[in-house]
Order: sequence, then structure tokens, then C-alpha cells
Amino acid sequence: MRVSLVFLLILLFISGCGYKPSSHYAKQVVGEKVSTQILISMRDPENTVLIKDAVNEAVVSRFRSSLVDKIHSDTHLRIAITKIKFSPLQYNREGYIVTYRTYIVLNILRTSADKSQTYISKGVYDFAIEPNAIISDKARFQAIKQSAQKAIDSFIAAVASQGAMKGIK
Repeated sequence: MRVSLVFLLILLFISGCGYKPSSHYAKQVVGEKVSTQILISMRDPENTVLIKDAVNEAVVSRFRSSLVDKIHSDTHLRIAITKIKFSPLQYNREGYIVTYRTYIVLNILRTSADKSQTYISKGVYDFAIEPNAIISDKARFQAIKQSAQKAIDSFIAAVASQGAMKGIK
């Protein structure tokens, strides 16, 4: 009984002070309908597919917008992979690498009816491997997908802050 009362009070406090999730502010900037275009990297086309899936998932879940064709969209996102880097992060006592860091940089061009803006978005993801082993394709793809999602989260935070500033003016 006490726990539900405390939860209810917290809920009333949050709703009473005008809290709005970042997706609300981001949606003010990008609109209801979003289209995406991922520029294929000729050096690494497999990663482009992973990043496209991560972008589309983020648009639906974080922006709470629908994916549409470019012709029908309020906002078009053109995303290019600028950099993907794997670097050793931790070694064991024998000197073998046991943890890697994936670093990704995305160049995102957001085009709306009123303006275009470019964002440089970065994401990192750390993962462990067995000592004296190479990075498997599965681990590599998972690391790229996770770091791309973090880069997209960084982009969404930037867009949400623009939406919040738009609401203040």
C-alpha cells in the first residue's frame, strides 16, 4: 500500500511539473513522417546494412515517428559512415587482448521543409573476447550495431535539445 502511494505521488509530481520525454521534443523538429537514406560504404557494405537497421529502429522507437518514402516525409535523414574503428581496450596478464572498443562516426544530414542541418554523431561500444582469439563476424556486427545505436542516440539528443529550445522561444 505504501509503495503504491509513493509511486502515485512521484507520478503526480513528475506530471505536475511539466515533464516531457525527449521524444516529444525531437518529434517537434523531425515531424510525424521520416525517411532515411544510408550511403553505402564501398569499403564495408555489410556494416551499412546493420546501421540502416539501427537507424530505422531508432526512428520508430525513439522519435515515435513512422518511416515513409522521401516524397511523403516531413524530414529526410541522409546518413554516411565516416569512420569505424576497433581498438584494444584491455589486456590480460599474458598480454592478450580481452576487451575491444568499437568507435563509429556518422555524418547525418537532416533535411526538412524549412532547413537542412548536418550533425556529426559518435558512438562507442566495448565488448570482450576470449584471450588469444580474433573478433568473430557475429561479435563485430553486434559491436557495430550497438555503437551505431549509441551514435543515433547522440543525434536524437541533439535534435531533442533543438526541439526544447524551439519550445522556449
